[in-house]
Amino acid sequence: MFYYVLKYVVLGPLLRLLFRPRIEGLEHIPADGAAIVAGNHLSFSDHFLMPAIIRRRITFLAKAEYFTGPGVKGRLTAAFFRSAGQIPVDRSGKEAGQAAIREGLGVLGRGELLGIYPEGTRSHDGRLYKGKVGVAVMALRARVPVVPCAMVGTFEVQPPGQKLPKIKRVTIRFGEPLDFSRYEGLEDEKSVLRAVTDEIMYEILALSRQEYVDEYAATVKAEEAAAQKQGRRFPRLRR
Repeated sequence: MFYYVLKYVVLGPLLRLLFRPRIEGLEHIPADGAAIVAGNHLSFSDHFLMPAIIRRRITFLAKAEYFTGPGVKGRLTAAFFRSAGQIPVDRSGKEAGQAAIREGLGVLGRGELLGIYPEGTRSHDGRLYKGKVGVAVMALRARVPVVPCAMVGTFEVQPPGQKLPKIKRVTIRFGEPLDFSRYEGLEDEKSVLRAVTDEIMYEILALSRQEYVDEYAATVKAEEAAAQKQGRRFPRLRR
């Protein structure tokens, strides 16, 4: 109930008024049945803008830190995400990843929309990073289509570290659903999971037109942080 109050009464109308999102390809979201919406992740604002414009309810796998923050702010954030139906995901280690997959498959098993950011974390510099294979595992096991999505302009609206967003117009693009039924029975093959994930990321890239980095975002973030700590300049990777 709270989800629909936020979507149609409180947050949704406000976001549409402030950011006036250009929406392209919304017809590619299935009217019913299970599907995955896989998008790039540029800003904290992404969590709210995409659900605000999709007609159906969508459940995201959200990082566990949003549910465990300290103090009043932490409790309010946790209450908000829980009320909005978001699922906490512990991103530390292989077992945590398996738990996230189980939660995602549960959403898809109920015939619902599942939102996921294959990069696994927000881009810290506006580039698109290598996707993790969890999205492929869920798509193949649940036998559902994957709709690629690109958030354009949200990095400028609210880059990492900025508490309040700027009021600027953004664009949200959806691509045609990707069908991976040709891989039926191969969901445990690592090469297949990598190929499916890369295909999804390529479609997101075509929609977003970002610079692409063939490394995991978390790895690059850690390397840059280590370089800064040692007073070294971290070289920018080229597409």
